[in-house]
Amino acid sequence: MRIEHRGGIAGARSARGVVVVIDVLRAFTVTAVALDRGASECRLVGTVVEALTLARRIPAAVISAEEEGAPVTGIPISNSPTQMLQVEIAGRTLIQRTTSGVQAVLAAAQAERILVTGLVTAAATSRWLRCSSPALVTLVASGEDLDHPEDRACALYLEHLLTGRRADLALLLGRLKASQRFADLRAGRSAGFPPSDLDVALEADRYGFAMPVQRDALGLVVRADHEGASPPP
Repeated sequence: MRIEHRGGIAGARSARGVVVVIDVLRAFTVTAVALDRGASECRLVGTVVEALTLARRIPAAVISAEEEGAPVTGIPISNSPTQMLQVEIAGRTLIQRTTSGVQAVLAAAQAERILVTGLVTAAATSRWLRCSSPALVTLVASGEDLDHPEDRACALYLEHLLTGRRADLALLLGRLKASQRFADLRAGRSAGFPPSDLDVALEADRYGFAMPVQRDALGLVVRADHEGASPPP
C-alpha cells in the first residue's frame, strides 16, 4: 500500500486511488456523531440551497450547515458535534454543507473510492483500508495546514496506524494546541463553535466504524460501515 498526502481543495482534485478526506474540526466529526446516534445516512451537498432543496425531498431530514465557518441564518444546527449530540437524529437523514471537508469530497473526482474521517474514526478507517488493501491511498487534509494543523495531524496519525508505527498523538496535535486559534476556540470566541466541540473532535478513535462515501440518485451519501472496520478477532 502506497500512501500519499494532499492538502486542501486543490489537493483533493489531484488525489488518486482510495482517497480519505479528513476534517477534524468539524465536518466529519459531526458525520460520525450523527451516525453513531442512529442517523440512517449523511448526505453531502455543495451549497445551502442544495441542502434546503434536498431536505424537501427527504422526510424529517436534518440540515447541518456553515459558510466560511459561521452559522447560517435560518438553519439552527451549525457544523457542531455538540449540537448534533442534542438532536433527535435516530432514523433520520443528516444533510451536511461545509466550507472545507464537504467541498474537498466534492472535488475528489479522480478517486477510485472515497472515505471521510476525523480523529474520532481514525483507527476504524485504518482497519477498513487494511482490510481492502488498495494499491494507493491518498490522505487529504481538507483544511490548509497553516490554519488547520489538526487535519494534517490526523493524516499523519492515520499513516502511522496504516504502517504499524507508534503514533504520538499529543505531539502531532501540538501545533494546534499551541495556536491562538485553539485558545480562541477553547474560550468560546467563535460563533457557532462551542468549546465542547473540541473535546468531542479531538477524542481519537471514539467510534468503531468507517465512513465510506457512495453516490446514488440523490447524490453523495455516507453510511456507517461497522463490518469493514471491525477489529480482528
